[in-house]
Amino acid sequence: MSVLRIRDVRLIVGAVGLSAFGDFLFWVPLALHIEAMTGSPLAVSAFFLALFGPIVAFGGIAGRLADRVENSRLLLLGSLAQAATVAALALGSGSLPVILVLTAALGIGAAITQPAEFALVPAAAGEERVAEANGLVETARYVGMTGGPLAGGILAAAGRVEIALLIDAATFLAVALAAWLLHARRDPRAAERVEGDSGRARDGLAYLTADRVLRVTLGGAVAALLFFSISISAEVFYVVDVLDAGEAAFGLLGAFWMLGMVAGAVGLARRVPPGALAAVALAAVAVQGLGIATAAAAGVLWAAFAGFTLGGVAHGLKNVLLRTLIHERVPEALRGRSFAVYNAARNGAELGALGAAGVLIGAIGAQPALFIAGAVPLAIGLLSLLILTAVSGTAVAAPESA
Repeated sequence: MSVLRIRDVRLIVGAVGLSAFGDFLFWVPLALHIEAMTGSPLAVSAFFLALFGPIVAFGGIAGRLADRVENSRLLLLGSLAQAATVAALALGSGSLPVILVLTAALGIGAAITQPAEFALVPAAAGEERVAEANGLVETARYVGMTGGPLAGGILAAAGRVEIALLIDAATFLAVALAAWLLHARRDPRAAERVEGDSGRARDGLAYLTADRVLRVTLGGAVAALLFFSISISAEVFYVVDVLDAGEAAFGLLGAFWMLGMVAGAVGLARRVPPGALAAVALAAVAVQGLGIATAAAAGVLWAAFAGFTLGGVAHGLKNVLLRTLIHERVPEALRGRSFAVYNAARNGAELGALGAAGVLIGAIGAQPALFIAGAVPLAIGLLSLLILTAVSGTAVAAPESA
């Protein structure tokens, strides 16, 4: 890898890590602030809907922008707009309507910048080093996701929500600076056109569903997320109430999961041959489910640590392989729209699972809900793997229109 490419990959990796750190630094103290200000669970739910809903609702428009506008410029302008939005939030955090409106604006910014960041990875690393670069990108994201809640919780406890928001605004400025410093450029207008690409937002969805490997693999992964994300709510009640292990054990369980994700993203993903990306990704979906289901079924703390570590490894591996699979199988001209579709579907599945989790936990309890969060994805992963083999004959079949 050339010096310029190494530099560009480092800039993207650093930007992703800072962005993840800032995201969690944003929503952790602000969610706590809304709860303290209103005492309403509905207000907190409205906040999360305002934050993540636009990624689902504006996925088509965001993908079209990513495939029409030079991506480093799009990332630069989007990050500057997000910095301004969060700075305004720091000034208006005393009003719930202001918080919700500006949070929705921030969500729209995320919908636009995420496909641009995704599509820039091959331009920065080179097509032949995409898997390695994706492993570094995902690791940086996990590091940011670990540090952000810790810093956000400390600032929230100190009553410094405005400071947290201003720091988040600074992370967006840093991402904008990284985009400005990039030598890599992705101008989709110069990419070779693909048969059937009319420039419409839905062309990304059409390509993903027409490619048999992508259809089965991404479909299985998104379907599994409808159940995986139930564990986000269930695990805290399982550890604290069912296992009676306390909040420290819950925090340690999250750390084991995160360490597993880093191991899967960095240590395993780059060892997977290009022809096996889809099959191994679906196997990882199944193993992630197995880890969660085992942690729930055993009913003892040591098994929870073992199961969550295994699940974390599979989760990190899966995320890198799915990103790389889209990079490998989707033509350059369609990558922005294709990733935006996948990103919208993924976030929609997670929102649906989070919405159902409270009802499910209340109806059957935390331990059965956590078991379902693992057992159903285990079955989905195995079934999808069988379907992939049946419809394509082999997981290495190339897309017909690539």
